[in-house]
Amino acid sequence: MKIKTLLIVSAIGIALATPESLQAQANPKPVKPDVGDVKDDAKEGGKERPKFDVAKIKERLKAAFDKRKKKRGDAKKKGLNVGGKKGPKGGGAFGKLVRDDEKVKELRESFKAAAKEQHENVKGLHKQLKDASDEDKDGLREQLKGLRTEWVENMKSNREEWRARIKEIREEFKNKRDEVIDANDDDGDDGGGE
Repeated sequence: MKIKTLLIVSAIGIALATPESLQAQANPKPVKPDVGDVKDDAKEGGKERPKFDVAKIKERLKAAFDKRKKKRGDAKKKGLNVGGKKGPKGGGAFGKLVRDDEKVKELRESFKAAAKEQHENVKGLHKQLKDASDEDKDGLREQLKGLRTEWVENMKSNREEWRARIKEIREEFKNKRDEVIDANDDDGDDGGGE
């Protein structure tokens, strides 16, 4: 009986205490006194406010915005590959195998040379195009189109050579763990004693 009355009294106490806890609020912030003019405070012995150079602040803000803009531009160029554990070049160990391969280096250098030559040819044709008459411009435009199609074909063939070499590297450094395990199982090792 005593437990029953104790439970009833505690339930009534909780019910009465709950509305008070729901109405609790944070103390309001104290009202700041009006500072007034800085010169008046200095005369009265108060602290003098620091003077800000607006030009310096604007200059610092502009530098910060430029820095942020440059970083964002760099991130856009890099895309999702912004580095991480593998470094900014990415690729990890396999990427290093590809980068250090002699045939890949040779392909890269030949492509750079071809790109430079293509750029010079297009640049020369554009200069001729500026100074040419209307009849000559059609011929020069056809040459530019021909250079473009030739360049696309060269890019495709270069990409195919890259893919072939990367497949060769993958085969060369392929993990043959499963074959080794299968070969060990075929030797007759049952894992038993003796």
